[in-house]
Amino acid sequence: MRSDNIKKGLQRAPHRSLLRACGLTDDDFEKPFIGIANSFTDIVPGHIHLRELSEAVKIGISQSGGVPFEFNTMAICDGMAMNHEGMNYSLASREIIADTVESMAQAHSLDGLVLIPTCDKVVPGMLMASARLDIPAIVLTGGPMVPGTFKGKSVDLINVFEGIGAVSSGKMSLEELDELEKCACPGAGSCAGLFTANTMACLTEAIGMSLPGCATAHAVSSKKMRLGRLSGARIVEMVNENLIPSKIMTQKSFANAVAVDLALGGSTNTALHLPAIASELENKGVKVDLELFDVMSKNIPHITSISPSGEHMMIDLDKAGGIPAVLKTLESKINTEVITCNGKKLKDNIKNITLTDRSIIRSLDKPVHKEGGIAILKGNLAPNGSVVKQGAVDKNMLTHQGPGRIFNSENECVEAIFNNEIEDGDVIVIRYEGPRGGPGMREMLNPTSAIAGRELKSVALITDGRFSGGTRGPCIGHVSPEAMSNGPLAALQDGDLIKIDIPQRSLEVELSPQEIKKRMKNAVKPERNVKGLLARYQKLASSADKGAILR
Repeated sequence: MRSDNIKKGLQRAPHRSLLRACGLTDDDFEKPFIGIANSFTDIVPGHIHLRELSEAVKIGISQSGGVPFEFNTMAICDGMAMNHEGMNYSLASREIIADTVESMAQAHSLDGLVLIPTCDKVVPGMLMASARLDIPAIVLTGGPMVPGTFKGKSVDLINVFEGIGAVSSGKMSLEELDELEKCACPGAGSCAGLFTANTMACLTEAIGMSLPGCATAHAVSSKKMRLGRLSGARIVEMVNENLIPSKIMTQKSFANAVAVDLALGGSTNTALHLPAIASELENKGVKVDLELFDVMSKNIPHITSISPSGEHMMIDLDKAGGIPAVLKTLESKINTEVITCNGKKLKDNIKNITLTDRSIIRSLDKPVHKEGGIAILKGNLAPNGSVVKQGAVDKNMLTHQGPGRIFNSENECVEAIFNNEIEDGDVIVIRYEGPRGGPGMREMLNPTSAIAGRELKSVALITDGRFSGGTRGPCIGHVSPEAMSNGPLAALQDGDLIKIDIPQRSLEVELSPQEIKKRMKNAVKPERNVKGLLARYQKLASSADKGAILR
């Protein structure tokens, strides 16, 4: 066992002495040491319940003959970090989380890991660490929040963001917004729709790193606590079997995850996170890029309609059978021979699944949309690609052209929207918000929610930043190369005619190559005076089409 490095032999007497200070007995030195990476914090709703969940994991580990050791990682709430400088830190935190888990596991020679994340960057950060370490690991995602109820309808955090725009345009009163604010987020868990956190939990299960049913088991459910015990017990078996992440997270498993993502119509942030996780397994022949999303999106139909793309919530998906039911529906289009963390092949996990509600998880021949929920657009504005959640775009906006309204930051754009400076037909461009330009590739939930709340139905938005998983509408992000790295967005001026054609996967500006090149030479980039973490991230981050990883 790896842990023999700190517990066996004459030279390890000092190490054992320190371990005895933690309460270990003679018998414990014969057992596998299991780390529990817990992202508990009491400022993030998705994480406020994780101490209790960790206790369930510890019971499972102890009862199965392992010794549990809990340590913590950070967690940022994107909702609270939104629309101020805090959002610059969100994506960058993914790398800190991966480094933290790696450091703790390596420094203490842990034999296996139970990873307990919930929110947006924590799930991929922990998966990156597990792939990098390649020691037995299992993921127990914290679970979705139960939706709130407002005027008889299910609501979530995105309704509150969009309520701001509704108030500013006179479509909602301040009293109504206050009522909505108080009921939209009723307790623990990741926001109740299919935003980035819940999308990543679903893909973690789809790729085989979580036990069946884990992704949609809600934060406050006894089912989640039972899965905690089962995950704790299972990791001890995985250590004994030497079932490591590289045996689970294969190229075929990643393709399955992309298929589930497209079928669900999940967050566009997955086009950052899946490539980032896969990059840790490059030496195993694994590669996930925008091309994979593009090719598969034409073959995988969009079969669910979950907020923000539709009226259903994660609780509805859970009741309909969760990810096992989605995988069963996709059985003919995925590889079911892959191994999952419970030691079984995927085909065995879904063999006896019965679909209970085809109004929530539709059949392949009666999908919500014939193509997957995400599309990759290229053109002279995005030579290396851009990403749009096409499943959340009104059919009337799948093709659009209009004059560009160019902003050098999210803040400038939001001010213009609330000052009634944006008109129907405009194409908003927010540039210099990419991985290096932001720095940190901020999410643009505030402007997209303001547009939706003000019911500007024929306005498109393009950015080299990214969008919240709660975004809906013709919002194109991850434009690569970014403006700060001399991408074509830097050449744009107000009034330039921009053409969007999602069915044809095209994003173009009506300018000649010579004019773009000429303007690029004269482009004046804004200065971002940053220090510390953001300065390092700005210097080392790759482009969005490479997952915005550090190189």
